[in-house]
Amino acid sequence: MNTPDDRYSRQIRFAPIGEAGQANIHASHALIVGCGALGSSMANMLVRAGLGRLTLIDPDKVEWSNLQRQTLYDEDDARAGRLKVEAAGRRLAAINRDIQIEVKAEEVTAANIESLVGRPDVILDGTDRFPVRYLINDYAVREGLRWIYGGCAASHGTVLPIEPGRTPCLRCLFPDLPDPNQAATADTVGIIAPVAQIVAALQVAEAMKWLSGHAEVPRPVLYQVDLWSGNLQSLALKGSEANCPCCGQGRYDFLNEAQT
Repeated sequence: MNTPDDRYSRQIRFAPIGEAGQANIHASHALIVGCGALGSSMANMLVRAGLGRLTLIDPDKVEWSNLQRQTLYDEDDARAGRLKVEAAGRRLAAINRDIQIEVKAEEVTAANIESLVGRPDVILDGTDRFPVRYLINDYAVREGLRWIYGGCAASHGTVLPIEPGRTPCLRCLFPDLPDPNQAATADTVGIIAPVAQIVAALQVAEAMKWLSGHAEVPRPVLYQVDLWSGNLQSLALKGSEANCPCCGQGRYDFLNEAQT
């Protein structure tokens, strides 16, 4: 007989998770910055996986161009111009009412990141704004918080799980902000929905390893995908770079903007 108790049965049967891992996931708090293509997909997967607490941060409203790839929204949301976090929160609560969902319709800045983000078990990158990503990196490294960078445009995607002190941080690999006139974004080069789903799935899979209690599994790795050419790479990385301005030298340039 199918009952609510069966909700996570298939996930529990996956040996690396099991009953203990499921309990760990349910005791965990994940925070997603950005509720667009990546953020909405990650939120959907985490809520269905039985996460205990989820925080969503995004100041934007649903637009018609979002519906092609942002899976939590529908035409009514776009017609009404609803805030993404509010529309997402309602939809997610209908999927799983056992999850504590908190929404914040704010932009993350150097001045408010500490109060807005706090200390979740993992931060997931769903934003398309590079300055915000570098700000998250500064904050996560300073506070020793795990976070997972994810980006996609056109048919390309990148994922980098970051654990301060154990893996490279964002600035180890990309020391400087990309030139905004040259960075590829969905606005400049378009995007196909499947690449957002793949990137979000990789981010959530890495998060579930941590949240289920397998801290040893996420290794220093960079995922790169190009769905149009059919390429998916998992590149092994070394640890953090001693000359990294953030985790190597302890400079939090983006975080310190609040004090300048």
